[in-house]
Amino acid sequence: MKLTKTEKAAVAVLFASGEPIPASRLAQVFDCDEASVHWMMRRVMDYFDEEESSLQVMRLDSQYQMSTREAFQEPVRKALEMKKNQPLSQAAMEVLAIVAYNQPVTKAFVEQIRGVDSSSTVNMLADRGLLEEKGRLDLPGRPVSYGTTVHFLRSFGLESIGELPLVPESDQEEQELEGQVRIEKI
Repeated sequence: MKLTKTEKAAVAVLFASGEPIPASRLAQVFDCDEASVHWMMRRVMDYFDEEESSLQVMRLDSQYQMSTREAFQEPVRKALEMKKNQPLSQAAMEVLAIVAYNQPVTKAFVEQIRGVDSSSTVNMLADRGLLEEKGRLDLPGRPVSYGTTVHFLRSFGLESIGELPLVPESDQEEQELEGQVRIEKI
């Protein structure tokens, strides 16, 4: 498969940006509709797969970003002398799960679910770019509501928030799900 001149130009735009670019913005650049952009990006993604390239184009909800493939993570890290990210704490993972499944939510909502003060954890996740302000509620004090970011999707290998696994509705369903996971691992 060969890329068209427009597809090559899209690759150049993604490369130069370094950040996710919304399909709507690409549609403006290439004077086409968003459906055409998604089709074009699918061809580019297939091209990089066929070529077994060290690069890839990732779809993040309705945005696209060029990145290196995970298999080349170590040499890239060494070349850039990047610091290894500290893993997220259990509290941070809990807050991310609460926000991801219920967004947009306030800090008060997160604290009500967890039963402990979560302000510092929410702030840390926002500083790391995993959560962002989605607006303010029309309530006394105008509390900030939070939601997940494109960086969250990229970090957890998700194309959209819809790819999150379903949450069991009862303890029995949760036990059955855990049993299935154990069976699959054996």
